[in-house]
This record gives sequence, structure tokens and C-alpha cells, in this order.
Amino acid sequence: MRKNMRFPFRSKNALRSLAVVAAAGLAMTGLAACSSGNSSQGSAGSATKGTINWWGWTPTNSDEAKGFIAAFNKQYPDIKVNFKLVGISDYQAAMRPALASNSGPDVYDLQPGAYVQQFGTYAEDLTPVAKKALGDDWKSKIAKIAVDGLSSKGKLTALPIGSTFAGSLWYNADLFKKYNLEPPKTLDEWKQVCATFKQNGVGCFAQGASQEGFDQDTLQAIANSVDPGWWTKASKGDAKWDSPQGVETLTIWKELFTDGIMQEGALGAQQYPDVNNQFLTGKYAMVMMGSWYTQYATADAMTQAISSAGVAGAKPFPILPITFPDVAGKGNTSEMFGDADYGLAVASKSKNKAAAETFVKWMATSKEGQQQIANRLDTTPVLAGVAPDFTSIKFVDPELQSGPVNAYLKATASIDEPRFALLNADVENAFLAAAQSVASGSASPQKAATTLQQAADAAKAANG
Repeated sequence: MRKNMRFPFRSKNALRSLAVVAAAGLAMTGLAACSSGNSSQGSAGSATKGTINWWGWTPTNSDEAKGFIAAFNKQYPDIKVNFKLVGISDYQAAMRPALASNSGPDVYDLQPGAYVQQFGTYAEDLTPVAKKALGDDWKSKIAKIAVDGLSSKGKLTALPIGSTFAGSLWYNADLFKKYNLEPPKTLDEWKQVCATFKQNGVGCFAQGASQEGFDQDTLQAIANSVDPGWWTKASKGDAKWDSPQGVETLTIWKELFTDGIMQEGALGAQQYPDVNNQFLTGKYAMVMMGSWYTQYATADAMTQAISSAGVAGAKPFPILPITFPDVAGKGNTSEMFGDADYGLAVASKSKNKAAAETFVKWMATSKEGQQQIANRLDTTPVLAGVAPDFTSIKFVDPELQSGPVNAYLKATASIDEPRFALLNADVENAFLAAAQSVASGSASPQKAATTLQQAADAAKAANG
């Protein structure tokens, strides 16, 4: 969920949009003026007033960003926050020169993995900010998996805003009810469900297999069915990608295509907007999505999404999450995995660091800021004790969805398997190549696994 469109996704947020940056030259000029405006206060500036510029690929919805800022300004009315949306496909190219210059952002989005490696060096260590906000035991109050993914060589490069988790499926409850079907728990059941949908002219399962982020999610979920924990070991270099587990994972991936589960044209499809729109308009009964998809369990978000997909008179339908099926047939539950969805970093060259830290601290460590995150349902809050307010959030079908969705969100609190944090961009690109070569038949699972391991070895050598 870049270059080849690696989506972080993580965000989902990031996953959901390929927004293009406009008027870059004017924006840079404006930022230069804003950054120099408070220079008389010193390099740190004031902690309670000033202007800060926040760049990020998420939130992709301008109303969401405005909502965060408006809530923040209720407590800090004298800090003006300007949000600039930088499309995920443009993020790396835009951020490198901006962060190296004296006219870049004061605050910027970071995500675990490659982005921390590339842009974490331009960020302040936010450990002191976390300690000041939450005390010396601050790590016990923020989701560990989110902190770990944004830490590098003892430095907290960004404060996590929320976490996202993958390795689940979401399904259209109305379609399953219409054809008297139960969500599949095994590969054979999945095949049977898909055969029934196909007989009735309904698509079964859809995935945007042209993007490495989603291919990686499915491969990791399959691997957890093959041998729980093996994927993380391989990500750390403690196991080989071309081991029997890796070959079996790619073999099962191939079966999803040959046995009628994966939709036709999957290798050329994008998860957003293609697959997302197809699922939300009822063309497919199941989709590979993670915790960020919880937002569409609500009536308002589902209705808006269907309307955005081009359906007039949109009528929402209930969706529910399910565990990824035991496709290896070994009785293993395919556990979910996740990272910080994104974090907010404070640029080392910011002339308004104090105000920037105030904003980041509020978003990440205050109950007010984290409640804003929780109620959006597209990312899980990282601050302990904060949860969505379901007295104000309305499901499409409360009786059907309330129990399963709440249980799903509650389960994310115990997840400790990382999603992207242990991998770099070269290895992630190698996943895409392996997945597509096996699915298309241009490489055997063994050959693709060997090539994947060679890419991991090369990346390790290049990084010392």
C-alpha cells in the first residue's frame, strides 16, 4: 500500500489515494516565508503560537485534516497548522530536497521501513517529547509495535499517530446471506464458496495484485498458515526466503489464481481505486483489506464511498472481517500483522520546533487527539485506553456488526508481528516480482523464492 507503488499503508490512508501535488513552486515559496516568519523567536520558537507546515500523504481527505487541526486549535488557538497533501507516488521525490533545504516542512509523515530509513535522519529525536507528555514509562502507554517501527538506532524518528493491521479479509454479509454461504475457513471451503458465487454471476474475491504492498499482505498471511512466525524470521534474516516454507507459500499463492479464487485480471488491477470500488459496488463478495477498512462498516462512510464509486442513490450494506483462511491445511490460525500506520516527525531544520512538537504531541499522546484518530476508524489509536466512541458511530447493521467488529479491533491490541518495519524498498520490490512471476507462470515457486533470497542478500550486503 511508490515507484512501483509500494503502499504503506499502510495507510490505508496512503493506500486510499494517489493524489497529485499541485502548485509546488508556489507552495515552496509560501513555506519559505512561513518558516522564516518566527525566526526572531529563535530556532525553537514558541510552544504555544506560530505557524507550522505539515506535509503528508495522509490524511487524503481534506475534511479529515481540517477536523484534526480544528480540534487541535480548540486547545492551541494561536498555532496555525497548514496541511499540504503530497501524493504517495510523489512523496520521495518531494521530500528529499524539501527536508535538505531551509524551506521544507516543520512536520511530516513517516511510516515504518523504507521511509524511516530514508527520511528519519532529517527528524528530531522525539523521545524527550514522549517522556514529557507521558512520563518515563511512556513506552508502556503507547502501542509497542507502533513505537518499534518508527525507531531507528535508538532514535524515535516520529511519534506514532495510529496503527494498521493486515492479514484479514472483509466480506459482503448480504451476498453471503443471499446465497446461504458461510465465510471460508480453509482453502477447499474458499474454492467452494467461489464456485457458488461464480455460478450465480457474482465475483468472489478481488485483490489489486499489481501492487507489492497488497501482494505482500497476502503472501505474509499465507506464510502464517504454512508456519507461524517464519515470515518474521525471514524478514530479520534468521531464515531464508527460499526455504521450504517460502516455496510452499508461493505455491499456494499460485493456487489462488489457478483454482478460481483470485479474480481475472488481478495482476493488472490496483487495489485503489479499482478493487475497492468493485467491492463497494457489490461486484465482489470478498476483498483483501486490513483494519483500515473498519471505517466502511459505518453507515456514513459506506454511503459516501459507494457514492464516490459512481453509484447513484447509494445504499450501504454490512461488511464483516474474517481471519485469513487456513490455506495450508495445517490447522494454523493465520494471525494478523501490523505497524504504525504513520507517525509525525519534526524536521530538524524547522524554525518552529516548539510549536511543531506541541502539535505532534497533541496528535499522538493526548486523549483528545487520539480520540479524533479512533473515531475515524481508518487507523487504530496507539494511546492506551482510547477506543472508538460507538455511541456516536453508527454501523450499517448494528446488531450484525457490533460484536464482530469490536472483537476484531480488540484483537489488534495483542498483535506483535510487524508488517513492513523489518523490510527495505529493494526487498519489497522483490516481493512484487516474485508474486507476479509465479502467478503469471513465468517462474516456478522455487525459482522465484531463490530470486527473492538473492535480492535480500544483495540488500543486506549493500546496507552493510
